[in-house]
Amino acid sequence: MGFHIDHICFSYEERKVLNDISLLLDPGHFYGIVGPNGCGKTTFIDLLMGHRRITSGSILYKGKNIASYSRKALAKEISLVPQNFYINFPFNAREIVMMGRYPYIPRFSPPSAEDIQVADEIMMKTGTKKFEDRYMTEMSGGERQRVIFARALAQDTPVLMLDEATSNLDISHTLNLLDIVADKVKQKGNTVIAVIQDINLAATYCDRMIFMKQGGIAAYGDTDEVLTEETIKTVFNVSSKVYSEPYSNSKKVAFIRE
Repeated sequence: MGFHIDHICFSYEERKVLNDISLLLDPGHFYGIVGPNGCGKTTFIDLLMGHRRITSGSILYKGKNIASYSRKALAKEISLVPQNFYINFPFNAREIVMMGRYPYIPRFSPPSAEDIQVADEIMMKTGTKKFEDRYMTEMSGGERQRVIFARALAQDTPVLMLDEATSNLDISHTLNLLDIVADKVKQKGNTVIAVIQDINLAATYCDRMIFMKQGGIAAYGDTDEVLTEETIKTVFNVSSKVYSEPYSNSKKVAFIRE
């Protein structure tokens, strides 16, 4: 069982941000969330993570209210790669990645051999092991983002949330990291829910897409069905051409200058 989202609303004081959203998010899919700036994408992720409380409605994960999970229990189920990660204390890259193992390490105990092995393997896959001893405060924005991505992968949860997680990365590292998580979806039945601004990148990796507009769901379903010129016009108010691209085996969107 995945997420059962039933008529949720959320407001910041008097300003309504999300309005009457209902969705079923089944396990084993790569979901892409796209929409204009300020439409509520990050807030939606925060609610699924349990970081914020809904104003009304309900969010169930594996049949239980998301608010009923302890922080430690939820940390074994859902991990997050945020768009921005601020840290002023000089932790090195390896220490940050090892933080992903904290939900599995008993209090006052050192990491186990398994924890160390998981961190090592993830750092190798993500290309972050080569600067494992460097401090986060001395890294570029892209290097820091890769370390935070590695931390979430080391957490080894069945659900991974990505909030514009590759926006600071070059195309090579973007493809490498998204390949890693897409493989987890395919091989292990994991779930990825990703806010992605680049529609073509979302179309390449996401088998299902959620289009948001003004705090609601404008379209939701299989990518091949909902990624249409009509949807893009409705959501973004721009003209486009949507076509199948054999090279990437996915739909692509082309835009023209008005």
